[in-house]
Amino acid sequence: MNLRSLPDRKPFLTAALALVTLAALAAAAISAEPRAKDLFGAKKLPAVVPAQSFGFYSKGCFAGGVALPMEGPTWQVMRPSRNRRWGHPAMIALIEKLSRDAAADGWPGLLVGDVSQPRGGPMMTGHASHQIGLDADIWLTPMPKRPLTIAQRESMSATLMVDEKTHLVKDALWTPAHTRLLKRAASYPEVERILVNPGIKKELCDTVTGDRSWLRKIRPFWGHDYHFHMRIGCQPGSPGCKGQEATPADDGCGKPLAWWFTEEPWRPNKNPDAPKARDLMTMANLPKECQAVLAATDAPSLAAVTYQGGSTAAVAVAEPQPTEPAETISSGTLPAQASAFAPTPKIGIPLPRPRPGN
Repeated sequence: MNLRSLPDRKPFLTAALALVTLAALAAAAISAEPRAKDLFGAKKLPAVVPAQSFGFYSKGCFAGGVALPMEGPTWQVMRPSRNRRWGHPAMIALIEKLSRDAAADGWPGLLVGDVSQPRGGPMMTGHASHQIGLDADIWLTPMPKRPLTIAQRESMSATLMVDEKTHLVKDALWTPAHTRLLKRAASYPEVERILVNPGIKKELCDTVTGDRSWLRKIRPFWGHDYHFHMRIGCQPGSPGCKGQEATPADDGCGKPLAWWFTEEPWRPNKNPDAPKARDLMTMANLPKECQAVLAATDAPSLAAVTYQGGSTAAVAVAEPQPTEPAETISSGTLPAQASAFAPTPKIGIPLPRPRPGN
């Protein structure tokens, strides 16, 4: 369009300038809104209220969390500076139970990775999920016999169990003890899913004999080549928690697994520079209850909200009576790209993430 040919250019230009100004003001208002990850990442202690999870695993928060102690006879917490050893009391209790049961099975002890932040919510780095206190990462590296120093816990590298080129388990590293550990984790009724690398799922499909019913909980996903991701379902007293549908009844060793050994899952991301959901999320994107979770009073001390085998302060773990069943979200089909902003997530598992540098 040639503006010089218009009968009166001034009103047109004035209107155009006004639109540009309004758009700039709107963009500034959006950018000025605090990011949810900054707000939740700044919290060092949980909210002192009854334990509840709000929202979905990749879009929510939780209250009344407790901390897994830094170490115990059968576990050690890794990367402690991240302050991600917090979870719903049911999750923390289950990690402690798994560590004891796995030790009885012959596993030397758990190296525990990220669980959640003190009040959940989106994290500064890494995960898309782990937001409602019901997810935990367990390393596939056995716990050393000696206690690790804080410096070692921060810098020690996990063992990569899968060949990045073939997507198959490294035979020299995988042992029957790894299989027993995953079987034990899958045995708990609270556990709904365990995410592993597709190569690990294939190894289990190829080698497990006898009872294979527990394999339905073992779900293949990108990454997860040095740890497994254990997810429990929405807990009683959390009517605002949005759960997932049950996994299929079969062992998951058929066509769905074969898909992971085609070229399609490993094609380069068409938009690798797209911002992560956590980098855009504001409080408006989270359940309304999360604002109250942020504003709630801090626990009196770390010791008061550290799990002690069921003796944790009642103020942090008391659960309200359930008023309605938790909402269920269908996992649907595997999308090319999931969005934490979707009203109903198309899939209830974390987004693909590269292995952390540490």
